[in-house]
Amino acid sequence: MCEQKMLVNRIEFLCKEMDISYYTLAYRSTVPLTTIMHILDCSTKNPGIFTIAKLCNGFGITLMDFFDAEEFRDMECNLD
Repeated sequence: MCEQKMLVNRIEFLCKEMDISYYTLAYRSTVPLTTIMHILDCSTKNPGIFTIAKLCNGFGITLMDFFDAEEFRDMECNLD
């Protein structure tokens, strides 16, 4: 699974699990709703760690909690 889709799946999962809308996430995280929608439709190729950190604040979780999911544990990083 590509890294971008893994982020989308994780955000969608957390919104469903916490029963919050994308609008509520935008409000709580101070990330504009349009930015969240661009992440979700994969038109934003790399949202950046600070954006993910703000989303985590909106979810009320840490970055470690966000990335503590099976799909991220199995991810291989190729820096070449």
